[in-house]
Amino acid sequence: MRQSILFAPTLKEAPHDAVVPSHVLLVRGGFIRQIAAGIYAMLPLGWRVIRKVEAIIRREMDELGAQEFHLPALHPREVWDATDRWEVMGDNMFRLKDRGGRDMCLGMTHEEVFTHLANNELRSYRDLPQVWYQIQTKFRDEPRPKSGVLRVREFIMKDAYSFDIDREGLDAAYEHQRKAYCGIFERCGLKYYIVEAHSGAMGGSESAEFMVRTDAGEDMVAACRSCDYAANTETARSRIEPASDPEEAGAPERFPTPGLVTIEDLAGAHPDKASADRQIKTLVYVLDGKMHLVLLRGDHELAESKLQGATGAKDLRPGHAEEIREALGADPGSLGAVGVDHLPVLADTELEGRREMVTGANEDGFHLEHVSVKRDIPRTRFADLRTVTENEQCVHCGGSLEVFRALEVGHIFKLGTRYSDAVGATVLDAAGKEEPIIMGSYGIGVERVMAAAIELHHDGDGIIWPDSMAPYQIHVLALQTNDESVRGKAEELYEGLVAEGYEVLLDDRDERAGVKFKDADLIGIPVRVAVGKRRLQEGSVEIRRRGEDAVRVVDASLQSVCAEVVARP
Repeated sequence: MRQSILFAPTLKEAPHDAVVPSHVLLVRGGFIRQIAAGIYAMLPLGWRVIRKVEAIIRREMDELGAQEFHLPALHPREVWDATDRWEVMGDNMFRLKDRGGRDMCLGMTHEEVFTHLANNELRSYRDLPQVWYQIQTKFRDEPRPKSGVLRVREFIMKDAYSFDIDREGLDAAYEHQRKAYCGIFERCGLKYYIVEAHSGAMGGSESAEFMVRTDAGEDMVAACRSCDYAANTETARSRIEPASDPEEAGAPERFPTPGLVTIEDLAGAHPDKASADRQIKTLVYVLDGKMHLVLLRGDHELAESKLQGATGAKDLRPGHAEEIREALGADPGSLGAVGVDHLPVLADTELEGRREMVTGANEDGFHLEHVSVKRDIPRTRFADLRTVTENEQCVHCGGSLEVFRALEVGHIFKLGTRYSDAVGATVLDAAGKEEPIIMGSYGIGVERVMAAAIELHHDGDGIIWPDSMAPYQIHVLALQTNDESVRGKAEELYEGLVAEGYEVLLDDRDERAGVKFKDADLIGIPVRVAVGKRRLQEGSVEIRRRGEDAVRVVDASLQSVCAEVVARP
């Protein structure tokens, strides 16, 4: 491709709303352009990168024997109603009506449609196992699109689905996909973590996320510094030193705390008896329409996903101020579970057996001291609800946990019969008995892989593409296009390299050499071959690999340039 005709409008400055490096550099490098909030056009350079990622994914999927589909993005409501997710997906789903008034949606994912196909077409255990996949556009009505292609309303996803007759088959399919994902991300030049994850609205018994460590990510990961344990903080577990409580001093006593409505305020005013670790934090949550009290140690934070997992709630939200006052007679900051018999109480396991604690008295401006959880809140159910923090101990080896921000690029799920039960997707087993199909689901965000590569591989000058994802392999720069010898040699090398099978971009624009060098660094093609008048008079050209400082001077012949490229792929 000749750069003089390539549509790649580079920019000197980043757009005002671009903060993360991938957003900045994809826009500045002429890879993408925003059409509306969360909606981007892929320009030629960006689309070439996307196609490279897709090719890597297809290669791994095809090696597994997975079969590629292309399913509709427009779905009838009925397939989503079958799994109850028409309502569960809420405002994130784009909904519309066709001219006949029928409810439709734009697909956020394709579990329902693939299960619908399996239900209609798979009849016997002899039809299994099956692994189906597609690379297709998905839609999600993000309330706050941001960070370029990382949080958008329209995106490309590879989604795969396995169908088996038993759990052993699902386990095998899950492991095959896990290994394939490792191969995909390694080929894309990504350093990644495989972390335990919350399944969320997808459901299922087990899931794992593939995470890239970057400040551009929106997830938090806890990873052990000594072993391979890693988990999203939505599900991560840890060990902490057990609390040492004094002996019970008597029944709960009410004491005045005017204006003290935060953990910190109370601890500061009464450090002798209300340090944060000796307080019971009381939260009010509405789970599937029913109000609950949720208790944690004062210095701990709730992981909502753990609350959802512990209760099986499909819908959860914090209580509203007015409904809290109506139910408990006080505002947040003065709440507690002592004497509350009309609401279910769920507490974090770190509160189990605690005594001599302080909690709200359900009266504004007052708290209770001398609270024993076992004695004074006897109806409590316990579960792991808290969010782990930096330097807590690993549950596996006792090592220290590191907590960092990360970007999800892939997620795999053991769905089990979650969807097949919902739609009645069964096959006949060897004994002629109907059995539900056992399913797995496996997704990769294609644009996220592209952005993650940039987050990991860039410098102050621009992108440093991994070879496997680069839009072109070699960038030939004709530094003085008004010089016939320079122009002729650049054309000769360009045509020769293309004939050798390389993907080559020739910068034949009528621009200053400095502009060409800056654009080359910004775009980030792995190998740059600079043809300039001074070097050419010596019979040589300059070759520089993106991301390296060294410039190598080689003979200007095609053979020498090819040898240098092959020697340093």
